Parts: sequence; C-alpha cells; structure tokens
Amino acid sequence: MKILVTGGAGFIGSNLVSKLVKNRENQIIVLDNLSTGAEKNIQEFQDNDNFQFFKYDITDYSVIDFIKKLNVDEIYNLACPASPKYYLNHPIETWESSVLGIRNLLESIKGTKIKMIHSSTSEVYGDALEYPQTEKYWGNVNPIGVRACYDEGKRAAESLIYDYIRQYNVDVRVIRIFNTYGPKMNPLDGRIISNFIMQALNNDDITIYGTGEQTRSFCFVDDTIDFMVKLMNSNNRNDSPINVGNPYELTVNYVAKYIKEKIGSSSQIFYLNAMSDDPVKRKPNIDKAKSYIDWTPCVSFENGIKLTIEYFRNNK
Repeated sequence: MKILVTGGAGFIGSNLVSKLVKNRENQIIVLDNLSTGAEKNIQEFQDNDNFQFFKYDITDYSVIDFIKKLNVDEIYNLACPASPKYYLNHPIETWESSVLGIRNLLESIKGTKIKMIHSSTSEVYGDALEYPQTEKYWGNVNPIGVRACYDEGKRAAESLIYDYIRQYNVDVRVIRIFNTYGPKMNPLDGRIISNFIMQALNNDDITIYGTGEQTRSFCFVDDTIDFMVKLMNSNNRNDSPINVGNPYELTVNYVAKYIKEKIGSSSQIFYLNAMSDDPVKRKPNIDKAKSYIDWTPCVSFENGIKLTIEYFRNNK
C-alpha cells in the first residue's frame, strides 16, 4: 500500500506512522507544515527506504495536484492543531486547516478509489447536554466563542465531507477522537495529561482550570491507532462519524492527584478560573465502534499513564 499521512509529524500522526512503517510492503508518505508537529517525531524513520517526508501545508491549493501525482491508495488526515494552547492563539489558521485543508484533500480524491480516514473530534459535541455522547447527538457548541475556530471548524469539515460523499461518492471514514494521550505528546501543548506530568516532574504547581470536577475519558494512543488502522482495512463505508475513545471516565482532580502520586512529586495543586466553553462532562459511547469493527480499547489508564510518564522523563 502507498499511504499518505497528513499531519504525520504530530502526536497521533507520528504514532500512526510508527505502526504503518513496520510493514515493509507499505510506502509511507508524510505531509506536515510543522506548525504543531515536530520533525524529531519522525526522525527515526528518515533512513527507511519506504518512508518520505514533505513539508507541506494542506491549506495550500497546490496540494491537490501534489497529492494526485503521489498516486496513493489511502490517506489518513490528521493535519489540524488539536491543542487549546495553539488554537486559542492561532484561531484563523486552525479554522483554515480544518475547512480549507479538508476541501483540498477531498478534491484530490474526487473521482478515485482512494480511501481516506478523517480525524474529527469530540469537540464537535461542545459542552454536551447528552451523556454519554453518541454519534447521533448534534452537539451544544458556541459558534462565536474562543474555541469555535476548532469546534466549528471540525463541524464544518464533517459537513463538507458528507456533501462530497453524497455528490461524488468518495470513500471517507470520519472518526471523532476523544481525549488521547501517550508518548510523543508535545510537553508544552497545554493538554491535561502533558501539563500535569511536566508540572509534577518539575515539582511546579499543578494547575487546574475550574473546580476540577469536570470529567474526561482518556484513550491511550495505541488504542486510537489500532482503531484507525482497523477501520481503514474494513469494508464499512460508514454513513456517519464513529466515536473513538475510552469510556473510562475520570475527574480532572483525580487525574492530577494520580499523576502527582505516581511521580512522587512535591507539587501543589492550584486552581485557576475555568476556561471559556470548557465541557463539563466528556464520555464517549463506543457502541458503534464495537459493532462496526469489533473494537474496544485495551490499555488501562494506569498502564498508559506509566508509559507516558516514562516517555516524558526520558525526553525531559
């Protein structure tokens, strides 16, 4: 297979590449503009003769012809900033990567048999009024809030994808990724797990926005990657998005205390004002993933956190 991974130098993208490149019969091509990804994440693959990297921005209209010339069989689209720290500071670029980027990718596969997986997000549900969140839930999103560049950008991308499916019969499988963590996370990306681990390792204050009683469900990156590859290899052309996440729900307070204890840190937990439009409860319903491709997450929170702490310790 000739496989293109857009955003392949990012956290999830580079973990996906690590899995795909092990099959020597695959030829892996990565496109990334390195706005949030890092070339060091894919440095280990540079000497592989079945791997290529191109610094490219998928919002550039020229990417359509570039991808067509690559003549790939599959595309995994992970090219979008996903950390609040980035998209709150770069809202326009974030929206463009979601909407203009997917428009260009859809144009590049129109009229072909190329299969594509598009990474959407649980953020399309916003501050959900349904619990747990199923794929049929339409969401509760502030369209003009500070997070709208990401939330509404991803919602617009899904809308465009299903218009292309109806009009051009493209084969795109949309997945809604819930909180994912693991090795190769950017230690400065502002996400809960990376923040808490780095603060605890440095014995700095562990900062929690709001009361800490808001909940999240964390999925280890290996489970997310297994889901993506399994879905790509399936014959199911999904008629609607599919949630991918771990339904094991935890409060932010619990996560902070657990990480502090496992590291043996002297950090104190410090509370800041809640972030605007921050969801109160986040838990995926994964019944569709189970029935479509017989997938459930395997890595426990305890084991996943252990592996993630080890990674940050070794790369501090």
